[in-house]
Amino acid sequence: MVMALVCMTSGAQDKWETGISADLVSTYVWRGLELGHVSVQPSLEVAYKGLSFSAWGNVGISHPDDTKEFDLAVAYTLGGFNVALTDFWTSDGGDPRTRYFMYESHRTNHVFELNLGYDFGFASLQAYTNLAGNDGVNKDGKRAYSTFVELTAPFRLASCDWEAAAGFVPMATDYYATNGFAVTSLSLKATKDIKITDSFSVPIYAQLVGNPCDQKAYFLVGFTLRP
Repeated sequence: MVMALVCMTSGAQDKWETGISADLVSTYVWRGLELGHVSVQPSLEVAYKGLSFSAWGNVGISHPDDTKEFDLAVAYTLGGFNVALTDFWTSDGGDPRTRYFMYESHRTNHVFELNLGYDFGFASLQAYTNLAGNDGVNKDGKRAYSTFVELTAPFRLASCDWEAAAGFVPMATDYYATNGFAVTSLSLKATKDIKITDSFSVPIYAQLVGNPCDQKAYFLVGFTLRP
């Protein structure tokens, strides 16, 4: 999911390009919610002229019973504008509805999300809305069309790439455990490339994440491996 969604946009290329990477993280935190412990997160992306197809996953290492996740996305970027449609799928124990090919309404564990956003250069504004699948419900017990909005600002400081972000949920939904408008994620992330050889380096990052809505905070570290 999240942290994953960064992989779903791509700039324009003149030819098909393939990206393969894997992250190792100390804690899986997504939009201010803790979803797992030490995890490995592989990703695969194929892109051409702003169009991209990607797959992303999460598997717990320290706690093998952590929820497993497998996401597929198609995205398009034109200038600063980006749009993406993502199929999130998670597996929880022996619940029959967590079977991957179970798409039956009200029984599936898939969630289909639409992402619209714009990158202004100095900041990026992204909105994510669940369209179908295993979405949450609102106070009336009806489909919430759960939405998350995030503003992200990158900057360079002390030889590191930094990213400050703030995200909120505008309405009540048990998908994000909110009773109305709520700020669910405030984060600050620093990334630095560690040079291994002249042609190979490993990006290592540390991130502070706070969730004012549920009064929780996290400090996590991770690194990315890519060819």
